Amino acid sequence: MEAIYLDHAATTPMSEEVKETVCREADAYFGNPSSIHSFGRRARKLLDEARKVIAASIHASDREIIFTSGGTEADNMALIGTALARRHEGRHIITTAQEHHAVLHAAEHLEKQGFDVTYLPVYENGKISPADLNAALRPDTIVVSVMFANNETGVIQPIAEIAALLRDHPAYFHTDAVQAFGSIDMDVRQLGVDLLSVSGHKINGPKGIGFLYAAQHVKLEPLLFGGEQERKRRSGTENTTGAAGLVTAVKHAAEKRQARAEAYGSYKEAFLNELKAENVAFSVNGLLEETIPSTVNLSFPGTHVEQLLMNFDLAGVAAASGSACTAGSHEPSHVLVAMYGKEDTRTMNSVRFSFGILNTLEQSQEAARRIAKIIKRLV
Repeated sequence: MEAIYLDHAATTPMSEEVKETVCREADAYFGNPSSIHSFGRRARKLLDEARKVIAASIHASDREIIFTSGGTEADNMALIGTALARRHEGRHIITTAQEHHAVLHAAEHLEKQGFDVTYLPVYENGKISPADLNAALRPDTIVVSVMFANNETGVIQPIAEIAALLRDHPAYFHTDAVQAFGSIDMDVRQLGVDLLSVSGHKINGPKGIGFLYAAQHVKLEPLLFGGEQERKRRSGTENTTGAAGLVTAVKHAAEKRQARAEAYGSYKEAFLNELKAENVAFSVNGLLEETIPSTVNLSFPGTHVEQLLMNFDLAGVAAASGSACTAGSHEPSHVLVAMYGKEDTRTMNSVRFSFGILNTLEQSQEAARRIAKIIKRLV
């Protein structure tokens, strides 16, 4: 039985081109970029060129790109780094109830440091309301963080509208673009964002590498202390091999964006159509028409997510929920709780399916058929 991977939102496999890049550059550019000898200078050149390519992909300056260990560090730096740098200007932060935990836990940490955090509500369509944000804005608001596309539902948030609201406000605007980057063409100037987070392993790049775009006017206090790398903003010997792999992934994300969007969208459509053809009862969480092409989150009435995921895995289908599973207990997805309320059954019977380079149209249909058999047996 062929195993079918429908969890690309959790992580993606490295593309063959990225693997080749990483293996090649690991041998050729192993020097420390801070060293002044020829090995260090070669590594520095690679890093500088990587920064330029990544900056160009979002229409930024290379001076505005900070290499990080991934999306979590980028999100932490965007919230905590700016809050600490601007704490004498204000102590109010706005984010949403459905953010990734890299943002939510950073916000909770700041609350313990005396900052005031407003968590905007999320509606059943999976989106926040710019009007709620506007009502929450205060003179002492120093940073607003709203994810570009939700990691559980795939729903795209009204980033341009939020940026317009903040145009004349001193608050920085950060967006976690980890799920959206690669699916949506991004121009940070046109978007009007001040900070933007990206992770390599979500776009068929290596794990352990990502970046934070921080506009030149943004004040950041470092979270790591040591050397003076990344213009004194992020200490630590740079991951040159990871940066090289990330550049290859970023280039391919841009070159293949349209083709991949069409392919993944067709896989998702075929998957849903096959479930319908099999007369499976389900509903889509969030506004399907406003999701990134690769992701869909489905509620299956009369089931339980742990039971579903175990049976899917036994049938060779890898999927995920947004829930945190621990021995003997199961917490509902905080994203779905934000959308529907804690008592709604959809918070405990929903599964995320996410498509990517490992999939085909036929696979997507086969996965739906296997899932249909399981649902019919369980309900």
